[in-house]
This record gives sequence, structure tokens and C-alpha cells, in this order.
Amino acid sequence: MTSSTQLPDAETLYQQLLAQIKARVATDDHLAIVGIYSGGAWLAERLVQDLGLNGKPGFIDVSFYRDDYAAKGLHAEVKPSQIPFDVDGANIILVDDVLYTGRTTRAAINELFDYGRPAKIMLAALLDRGGRELPIAADFVAHTAEFEKNCSVNLQRADGGQLSFSIDHA
Repeated sequence: MTSSTQLPDAETLYQQLLAQIKARVATDDHLAIVGIYSGGAWLAERLVQDLGLNGKPGFIDVSFYRDDYAAKGLHAEVKPSQIPFDVDGANIILVDDVLYTGRTTRAAINELFDYGRPAKIMLAALLDRGGRELPIAADFVAHTAEFEKNCSVNLQRADGGQLSFSIDHA
């Protein structure tokens, strides 16, 4: 299992993720980026800029779409979802910071379909920590590592925009 002293450098992983995406979809005229709050939203902002895409990224908060909503209740920091483009026919890269069970991804896809019918949805994740509970796989992933079930791997962003990872143990 990976420990907190072995956390990968988030900035290096971002550059790897960016290179993967550029290599596969750089010429796509119908490409749109949607980030899942909060870490995925930070990554989406940077990807739109670094890929030279026109327009703004979309942002999704999956709080109301989670299958454990009734059990856990509403997260304290719910943010409004914003999709500033026509989802119908778009090739969307859905961006999350850490891919784990797949439940957040499922919820985000459900919400995207409330906005329209995309031509394609691809998933990008900075870190895949395994532990899938649903058949979800990333199309773009910078790093794969296993972590203990009782820990939470979190992406953080400093005031200057610098990304880093932290681990919280339950």
C-alpha cells in the first residue's frame, strides 16, 4: 500500500495527464471539459487554458446525484453546477482528481445527461487509486497507486495555483 511519504507530485502528474490528452484529442473541434468539484474543477480550468480551448470549462457538483445521498445527507460545501456550452453532440472530457469507487463518476455522468446528450464522454483522472465498485475506467490517467481503504487521498491547491496531494486517515 502507498503511504503518505510516497505520494506522487501532483504537478508532475498534471503534466503527464495534459500530454496524454493533447496526444489523443488536441484536434477535436467539439471538445469540452467538465470538472467535478473541487479538484476536478481546478484541473479542468488548467486543461482548458493549456489545451488552448475556446470557452470555459463546465463544473459539476454531484451532491444531489450520489447514490448515498439519503444516507450521508448534503455536503456542507455544495456548489452550483455550471455547464456553459451545449452538451448535445459534444465530446466531453469529464475530469476528476482521484478516481476511487466510480460512484462519483457515475453521478457526474447522470448529471451531464440532464443537460443533453453528448456524442462521447471520456474520463480523465490525475490519480487512480483502485477500489472500484462500479465498472468505471479512466481514458486518461496520470498515475495508478493503491491506498488503504481507511484513508482519503485529496488534491489541494495553493493560493498560487500549485497542486499537491494529502492523505487523511479515518
